[in-house]
Amino acid sequence: MREAKFARAVRKRKLATRSGATLQFTELGFGAAPLGNLYRPMTEKEARATLDVAWAVGCRHYDTAPIYGLGLSETRLNGFLRAKPRDAFLISTKVGRLLHLCRPEERSFQGGFFETPSRRESFDYSYDGVMRSIEFSLERLGLDRIDIVYAHDVDVFTHGSREASDARVGEFMDGGYRALVKLRDGGAIQAIGAGVNEWEVAETLARAGDFDVFLLAGRYTLLEQEALQSFLPYCVDKKIGVVIGSPFNSGILATGPKRGAHYNYRPAPPAVLERVRRIETICKAYGVKIAEAALRFPLSHPAIVSAIPGGQKPGEVRRNAEMLDAQIPAAMWRTLKAEGLLRADAPTPR
Repeated sequence: MREAKFARAVRKRKLATRSGATLQFTELGFGAAPLGNLYRPMTEKEARATLDVAWAVGCRHYDTAPIYGLGLSETRLNGFLRAKPRDAFLISTKVGRLLHLCRPEERSFQGGFFETPSRRESFDYSYDGVMRSIEFSLERLGLDRIDIVYAHDVDVFTHGSREASDARVGEFMDGGYRALVKLRDGGAIQAIGAGVNEWEVAETLARAGDFDVFLLAGRYTLLEQEALQSFLPYCVDKKIGVVIGSPFNSGILATGPKRGAHYNYRPAPPAVLERVRRIETICKAYGVKIAEAALRFPLSHPAIVSAIPGGQKPGEVRRNAEMLDAQIPAAMWRTLKAEGLLRADAPTPR
């Protein structure tokens, strides 16, 4: 497979960091949650085949986290990336949770991640907790340095209320943030940020500290663009990069509004199904698959440096790369805006 076949997948976007480093993202990143046996077990052979295809199509940006498979995702990336030139790829992981040995029946995320090590999570956004988390991640990844470290899930979605989220933000800014700045200043990591499910908390952090990049999951997509209100303009103004996670909103923008379609990690409610049905109808009228439009759309915004759809199989990764090169008529975007299905101020592909 020749990388040149996938022009947009290998296209680079640069981000200058506060440390003085310049990071080069590929437009297509690889979200490594599936390597942690997300929703179904994956054999070692399947995991390696999926990673091999990601590399072959030109992907050089990999995102993982300790909770993805309770360490399994980072461990599987270890054997794959150690054989690659270190300056040839960009890797990010996350802090905020520590993993503890436990009995199999006590392990975290049962029903979400399958056939994982027996570990349970505990939240820890403190200075010492963040330092320990990075040390453990370096061991699991088998690397000497990590390019980007995100504070993970300091949001309402994870902690259940605005008050609980605010408390975690405060804990992080009082402790873990200082640890990340120290490591960035010392060259151990090149960029810092947060990986969250809500643009509001991302903006709160962006205004409270000196961050380089945010990973925003599911909140700037073909289905919802409220982040245009203030967060994304602020990022452009402050030269903060944004990586888009879950560009398919947990699946519904890839599958369409079929029965059982997922939105925000849960079965899609009727209002979301109806909105996606209307979007898909317009896409089909222009000969475009809704997944093609969904993957291309967020990359049009000047703050966005990469999109990281997950891929559980080699064929899914290959299709993601192919979809980035799909020809989409400009008239389709105009129609979506005219029908009120896309914000009028949303940048669209040219």
